[in-house]
Amino acid sequence: MTIWRFDAIGTLWEIETSHELGADDRERVGAEIERFDREWSRFREDSSVTRVGRDGGSISSPDAGAMLDAYRDLSRASSGAVNPLVAESLDALGYDASYSLVASSPIAAPADWTDRVRWTAGEATASAPALLDVGALGKGRLVDLVAGVLADVPGDLVVDAGGDMRVRGDVVRVGLEHPYDPTKAIGVIELQDAALCASAINRRAWGDGLHHVLDARTGVPVRTWAATWAIAPEAMRADAVATALFFDGGPELAASWGVEWVRMTTDGRAERSPGCPAQLFTTRR
Repeated sequence: MTIWRFDAIGTLWEIETSHELGADDRERVGAEIERFDREWSRFREDSSVTRVGRDGGSISSPDAGAMLDAYRDLSRASSGAVNPLVAESLDALGYDASYSLVASSPIAAPADWTDRVRWTAGEATASAPALLDVGALGKGRLVDLVAGVLADVPGDLVVDAGGDMRVRGDVVRVGLEHPYDPTKAIGVIELQDAALCASAINRRAWGDGLHHVLDARTGVPVRTWAATWAIAPEAMRADAVATALFFDGGPELAASWGVEWVRMTTDGRAERSPGCPAQLFTTRR
């Protein structure tokens, strides 16, 4: 296997292939990442999301329907805790476009987001300014898109974007990183023709107890769960469930989507779905 490493969307990517990717394949991957980022990043002044957050209007994108349909399911399952208008709540805590990391008072995201944002398969529209954040599942969506770009590349394939990955071909053994000690794993899982996505409160953390996983109903970071992992055929659904598992309703959504999972509490106990193939080393609930 050969590995191509590069930085994009604020994370390290590693793409493993049976044979080294040619210049055309790398160019196609780069173009797809750039397109997605230009449409959906709230950290770019020139993105469609930034424009709609400032002026309202539409985002034309082939990802709109798939992502916002999934957000609707996430929002319902979590009783509103997951919400794509959480961007202003993140801004209030300092996780803003300039990465100020200076927190003010928490603010809740608008609960009526499905009234403020309408969408079709290829377009999302806001009649008034509405700043979207697709972080609950966007990286998983992009992993799927990159895997799709490389669908015609023969042999085994691993697309890994900062730990969110999709595997095609031979089995890959993956450690589940301990959220408080990156040199340790709480377990391992074998992936084959599947995706694994993870989320943890130690990633994108700053200040005193501040991190990127917020309850949109309050604008306050979650406290009960420290890390989550989800396994699904597609990375977007795995990423979405990894977010949902921080809240009540997450396991039920995972079951309805056929997604297996592991999650760990802030006091170090772990639990998993009944059919999850992961081997855990830590104390179970």
